[in-house]
Amino acid sequence: METTLSIDGMSCGNCVRRLTDAFSKVPGVTSAHVTLSPPEAHLSGSATLADLQAAASAAGPYTVRRAADGAPATNHPQAAHAAASPAAEVKKASLYPLVLIVGYIGGTVLTVGFARSGWRVPDWHGVMLDFMAGFFLVFSFFKLLDLRGFADAYQGYDVLARRVRIWAFAYPFIELALGVAYLTRWNLPVSNSATLLLMVLGSVGVLRALLKKNAIRCACLGTALNLPMTTVTLVEDLGMAAMAAAGLIWSR
Repeated sequence: METTLSIDGMSCGNCVRRLTDAFSKVPGVTSAHVTLSPPEAHLSGSATLADLQAAASAAGPYTVRRAADGAPATNHPQAAHAAASPAAEVKKASLYPLVLIVGYIGGTVLTVGFARSGWRVPDWHGVMLDFMAGFFLVFSFFKLLDLRGFADAYQGYDVLARRVRIWAFAYPFIELALGVAYLTRWNLPVSNSATLLLMVLGSVGVLRALLKKNAIRCACLGTALNLPMTTVTLVEDLGMAAMAAAGLIWSR
């Protein structure tokens, strides 16, 4: 018998693996496939809904219901509250850390740029390159604090990482390399081309997540900070892509 469950409380790729493992161990389940977008479980076998809910609750703050039902599988108010909490946390998460970090980077490179020019109009190309260097170095640092956690979260929405998990692990190191390249002004045409491709590719996954209105966690600063996926994330990616494109034009 085939069963499709809707799941409340999922927020990242780690949830997918946790629930897949939990459902696979339920007596009577012969196969389990869990997806994040949409948050569903497709099961084969003869397990009861109560057993599946018990497995989901043991795996984390999740609530399940049959896809055609409007009510969750449990009427316990605490369970329902717990199941809703991850999505609620994502929605309530603040963009302040992201704005603060970008502000720090921008303020620092502007100060250095003006100081280098004798407090006259700075070399804007140099300021842009310094900003891109700071952006990649700082953002890769936060991702590398918890590389596996970043990979799990990034797989939840990035189009390439969802198909090739190694890409999620490689991404912070690519950012680190680009940060060093911009800081040292190494082969700027190659660096700008790589950045343009990287940011456009990343923006596709972000745009898809926004269009689906999924309440998921943004992995741009890893797992150290709880950032919501909003249009700010898309603007961040496209802004870096625009700077890379401007750099390519500038270097001609």
